[in-house]
Amino acid sequence: MATFVILSNFTDQGIRAVKQTTQRAEAAKAAAKKVGVEMREILWTLGQYDVVAIVDAPDEAAVTAFALTLAGAGNVRSQTLRAFNKGDMDKILEKVG
Repeated sequence: MATFVILSNFTDQGIRAVKQTTQRAEAAKAAAKKVGVEMREILWTLGQYDVVAIVDAPDEAAVTAFALTLAGAGNVRSQTLRAFNKGDMDKILEKVG
């Protein structure tokens, strides 16, 4: 499984209904599961982003399907980053010339 960090901001629609954000997070977990993505953590944050999620997915196609599902609901706009743990990074660095 690959790890991804999803950085999200509320849309106008999402902030108008902010009191339902934790309920929407549960719905997002269910939507993730349907496409084979596991939401490890969801955090509400201060600063540039409103919500940060850490997810595991079998591949980029699965996490893209999940991100498009979230976007389609209209409550957040997101940016997805591929993340690497220390073990992954050690393997990558072995290939660096």
